[in-house]
Amino acid sequence: MPAINTELLFSLLAALGLGLLIGAVRERQHKDPMAGVRTHALAALLGAIGLHIGLWALLLVLILLTGLLWISYWRQSEKDAGMTGEITLLLTCLLGALCLSQPRLATASGVVVAMLLYGKARLHKFTREILGEQEVHDGLILLGSALVILPMLPNEAMGPYAVLNPTTLWRLVVLIMLISTIGHVSLRVIGNRRGLALAGFFSGYVSSTAAVAGFGQRVREQPDMLRACVAAAMFANLASLSLFIPILLAVSPRLLQSLYPEIAVGIGILLSGGLLGLRSSPDGDTALPNLQTRMFRPGHAILLTAMISAVVLLSAWLTAQFGSGLALLASMFSALAEVHASAASLGQLVQDEVITLRTAHWGFFGILAVSSAAKSTIAWVSGGKAYGLRVSIGLAIMLAGILVTVVLSEFLGK
Repeated sequence: MPAINTELLFSLLAALGLGLLIGAVRERQHKDPMAGVRTHALAALLGAIGLHIGLWALLLVLILLTGLLWISYWRQSEKDAGMTGEITLLLTCLLGALCLSQPRLATASGVVVAMLLYGKARLHKFTREILGEQEVHDGLILLGSALVILPMLPNEAMGPYAVLNPTTLWRLVVLIMLISTIGHVSLRVIGNRRGLALAGFFSGYVSSTAAVAGFGQRVREQPDMLRACVAAAMFANLASLSLFIPILLAVSPRLLQSLYPEIAVGIGILLSGGLLGLRSSPDGDTALPNLQTRMFRPGHAILLTAMISAVVLLSAWLTAQFGSGLALLASMFSALAEVHASAASLGQLVQDEVITLRTAHWGFFGILAVSSAAKSTIAWVSGGKAYGLRVSIGLAIMLAGILVTVVLSEFLGK
């Protein structure tokens, strides 16, 4: 007696299961579906068995099934001229065939298909009533920028000092637009204060510079959101500063342990500033974004990225001028481009015993000072005088608190 092929049996059971699941959803949604539980289950098994026999058999099954679906489509009434049922049945057959090689992927895809079918009413309501024309327009621009333009750009350094990477720069453009979009969605879903605060905090883990620019754009769009956007910018910088902990933990635990007071003071001040702005920001009286509100302005994001590119070039020039003899100063100026890379560089200098811990404290302050100066400039350009002034004051207070802590550490001989 030949042994049972357990792998094939598992694949057939997976095909049967996903067919039953998709068919059950279709049958519950329609009183008289074109294809219900049994048809989808049989179609999934047909795809799996067809591919098991051979590729020619699967192609024959697909041709015959497509012919049957075409006939069924033309026999439908004019009131139900959609093709969801036909496409779903064809997809069920293909997923059944996929079960032979990748059953887990096939069954997971079957669950996703079932969820899309089950959420039909909610999806239609979202696209027709909740999602606005301007939001669709901006969403397409964002997706095109991220999925079409970005992969086509060369991922290599070029230009003066070989520091301008087109992929990196365009990724920053996408990040600025994405963060502004996150703020827009958060405002519509959660509300003015909590929505922007949440968006600001998580955006800071991606890029606090892009977050400051993105919320500046939001202020341009809705000036009455000024305080909420400033609070979001503070939370973004809070998240960015908290990233120093895992970075220094990996590079130089000794420096991290020494810098805990400065980091704690900086986080405390940024948290207080964010909560203060959150509390003073009205939640009910401020207009929420509507269907005509733009999620972002692409030209504005490109202009800000051009500014940051100029800052990167300046940082590279300073590094070239100072050379390795002034490694700490070069590390501080590199914070104009990327603050976390500067933090890692500072930790490496301590680890290699190029500088002392006492000098590293001043280096830490210098890195944050340079980064804050760049972000303050971007805040003025992106959000105007009122936004730029408040963000600059918040970052200046953070720097003052850290400076006092560094001086106290020096005084106490730490």
